[in-house]
Amino acid sequence: MVEPHWQLIARIARETGQRVVVPVYPLIPFGSARAVRDGVIALIRAELDSGVQVKLAGDSSGGQIALSAALALRDAGTVLPATVLLSPGLDLTWQNPEIEAVQPSDPWLARPGGRVLADEWRAGDALEDPAVSTLFGDMRGLGPLTIVTGARDVLNPDAHVLRRKARAQGVPVSWHEGRGQLHVFALLPTWAGDQGARVIVSSLN
Repeated sequence: MVEPHWQLIARIARETGQRVVVPVYPLIPFGSARAVRDGVIALIRAELDSGVQVKLAGDSSGGQIALSAALALRDAGTVLPATVLLSPGLDLTWQNPEIEAVQPSDPWLARPGGRVLADEWRAGDALEDPAVSTLFGDMRGLGPLTIVTGARDVLNPDAHVLRRKARAQGVPVSWHEGRGQLHVFALLPTWAGDQGARVIVSSLN
């Protein structure tokens, strides 16, 4: 977690009037996709058991965790009213051929390093397991999704796939693509970043 994360979290709390719970989860090599997802689900269930409504939001790997948790909760009969994904990691096989077209314009992320991280994060699960690569999950029955993605992000092509798949399976999707924008651009202190943050706040409202 870095300062821009906390600034966005404070903005969400201030502009929505909602309490924001921030799971600080273990990173590799201490954490793994399934273990972290299950820990987040436990936090969500504790909130639900106390009688409050829960919405999810996550950026990058946090987006993968948020969607993975929403899918598992849906399977258990709990549909969340909002899941907001900022530049989510969706397919850790990195097989989307459109990534090659985006890669030269992304100064931040790259497929070779992403594959190394993915192999650690899966911790023995198949890369195609929805707990690891949420894009392989069945989206039917999910609550509304908001997707915020930058066109210069190597994760952007998979976000397009998620949009098409979710809508085809009857999930309401609010789509926001920043032209010329980078990975997690809504965290940046720019005009485009402010617009992305506005979308996130509005979706959680």
